[in-house]
Amino acid sequence: MPSESHTNPHARPRPNPHAPLRIGLTGGIGSGKSVVADQLAVLGAAIIDTDLISHALTQPGGPAIAPIRALFGEEVINHEGGLDRARMRELVFREPQARARLEALLHPMIGAEVQLLAARAEGLYQVFVVPLLVESGRWLSRVDRVCVVDCDEETQIARVMQRSGLTRDAVLRILSAQATRAQRLAVADDVLVNDGTTTRDELRHRVHVLHERWMKIVRERTEGSIPDTTP
Repeated sequence: MPSESHTNPHARPRPNPHAPLRIGLTGGIGSGKSVVADQLAVLGAAIIDTDLISHALTQPGGPAIAPIRALFGEEVINHEGGLDRARMRELVFREPQARARLEALLHPMIGAEVQLLAARAEGLYQVFVVPLLVESGRWLSRVDRVCVVDCDEETQIARVMQRSGLTRDAVLRILSAQATRAQRLAVADDVLVNDGTTTRDELRHRVHVLHERWMKIVRERTEGSIPDTTP
């Protein structure tokens, strides 16, 4: 099914009817998460993108640059003073412990910014775009629903090669470090298909179907939190 919902066997915390509905949006590299998030924003969702937060932290002058330089040296800093992502990618593939050190540094900083943005966010519901939602092991308890943007691996490879200029082997290495398609689908409450045959109009329709589904949940939660004053 292009856009489907099902009961997830993984436990979720009981929703707070007074808090915004929280959606965790994830998917493998090249699945189209950003496109889906942009369309949800147009429909009125508040978007909090952890990848954009990470880029802001590691841009020239970003608060993560000094500690990254102290941990890994100048070789991972580009000539503009920001994180050299290509060199860092090579380092973490070559030295697994480097990934752990980088995540230990960045994840608390990203988490703090997520909390700040979520507290300020205004929208019909909140969408947290988390590329490594499954891998992190922390996000499942932080959101009310997980939505997976799903596509086949060959489509992912083709999209990433086209947009980033990476070789097929480089993309395969990235994919090997991410959760598998089956692992993502196993934790999904909602699945949105965005494969190689999906047109822009079809994707827009599927996003709209999900939006309506989530708005129904928002309305039900809101109505359920209103006290009955009937005598």
